[in-house]
Amino acid sequence: MAKQLTLLAAAPPLVLVAMLLLSFPFPGRCDVAEQPGADESSLDTGVTGGVVGPNFTESAASFGQSGVARATWYGAPNGAGPYDNGGACGFKNVNKYPFMAMTSCGNQPLFKDGKGCGACYKIKCTKHKACSGRTETVVITDMNYYPVAPYHFDLSGTAFGKLAKPGRNDELRHAGIIDISFTRVPCEFPGLKVGFHVEEGSNAVYMAILVEYENGDGDVVQVDLMESGRRGGGRWTRMRESWGSIWRLDSNHRLQAPLSLRIRNESGKTLVARNVIPKNWRPNTFYRSIVQYS
Repeated sequence: MAKQLTLLAAAPPLVLVAMLLLSFPFPGRCDVAEQPGADESSLDTGVTGGVVGPNFTESAASFGQSGVARATWYGAPNGAGPYDNGGACGFKNVNKYPFMAMTSCGNQPLFKDGKGCGACYKIKCTKHKACSGRTETVVITDMNYYPVAPYHFDLSGTAFGKLAKPGRNDELRHAGIIDISFTRVPCEFPGLKVGFHVEEGSNAVYMAILVEYENGDGDVVQVDLMESGRRGGGRWTRMRESWGSIWRLDSNHRLQAPLSLRIRNESGKTLVARNVIPKNWRPNTFYRSIVQYS
């Protein structure tokens, strides 16, 4: 302790401030929920290995895969996880339809460097006395940086509480860490078509697109863009994954709108949204297509 205090005293002021800031948890971060009563060592995950670090690289959860996992929760007890109702996938307003706060962070086998964003899982718990045994569906909307098991769902407070028997939501949340089973299932977003949000900062030579509400796999592994006009018309240009479910294109010329977008999901199915980004598009604006995975 004396050595640590000496190092702090000797640190330059800016470094000292940074060290102090990093020592406190930030609201909305997808960390392990350290709720009162949580006892990691007493839980049986049904998987080998015990506590797993952030660089764990077991095969990612594939479509239809079932397994066992550990679940924690973060944020407000009845919230959507992040206090800004967003997350590392880039989705907005996950407290509203269609997500309705039924969201989760996933560790790397679930988040998949962002390519797992939007995937849907049915989960349930049975081992804790407050568990209902009912199946609930959650969507991956955030990244879990500190997993406690090979598969770790860090749920919103709302989703975690939904796993409880009636009137025992707070009792289950008090457990902190629980065993669950999970199955990856097709996503269903009734009444919605695939949507594209032009991100803040986009301009004539830079386009960043958030892709949302894909039925079926729920995820996107590639996005391509086609311009209008003689310069780019008829030719698809690959976009690069920026972060989460946001894809970007850095152009060497002014992009000619309207713009068409082509998306491919993990199963290899493609959809084309023709001229979905209009000629008079604006940053920080949502554009709904007329296409959807069947």
